[in-house]
Amino acid sequence: MTSKVLVFDVNETLLDLTALDPIFERHFGDAAVRREWFGQMLQSAFVSVITGAYADFGSIGGAALRMVAARRGVTLDPAAGEEIREAMRQLPPHPEVAASLGRLRDAGFTLATLTNSTAEVGDAQLANAGLRDLFADAFSADDVRRLKPAPEPYRMVAERLGTPTGEVRLVAAHAWDVAGAMRAGCAAAFVARPGQVLDPLAPDPDIVGADLREVADRILAVDR
Repeated sequence: MTSKVLVFDVNETLLDLTALDPIFERHFGDAAVRREWFGQMLQSAFVSVITGAYADFGSIGGAALRMVAARRGVTLDPAAGEEIREAMRQLPPHPEVAASLGRLRDAGFTLATLTNSTAEVGDAQLANAGLRDLFADAFSADDVRRLKPAPEPYRMVAERLGTPTGEVRLVAAHAWDVAGAMRAGCAAAFVARPGQVLDPLAPDPDIVGADLREVADRILAVDR
């Protein structure tokens, strides 16, 4: 079954988190700590999903920052958390994103986003990146108080767009997001950003590309 609804993850898939590296360099003396922090943030989010103790993604990010600082024995400037939160709202898109989204929209696909961030943060990110007008809708897992990769966020998007889950394709740069969408009944496409690989224990999506341009090419060939 072809998919006419394309739902995009936001952080790392559309937006470039490397823009945060100078902040982590300044506060930790090592830009690579940004990857450690985001990894801890995801781990804590998954614990929230598994244990059923919901916390919004922003709160999880703040807690993850404190955990990383404690692990490294760093006393953080009290302003560091707010600086990172504000920078998350200002992330730039990857270079090929806007043109690739425009091609897909012009080909007749319905485009939406689904993020673990709150709706307020997600909307700010898309607006500040100059991408919001490319999407028909923007959704947050916060609305169902269950973070991806739990099935509820993916099913919520299908329900609100009035389409079967099998006609929704999630596009994401994270193996866990792809696996979650597929196990919820959606199709998926994997954007293999640097350092991102698929999980060999999960089903492979039928579309994989090195960036969104390659993924858009494959979607146009498979789904149009």
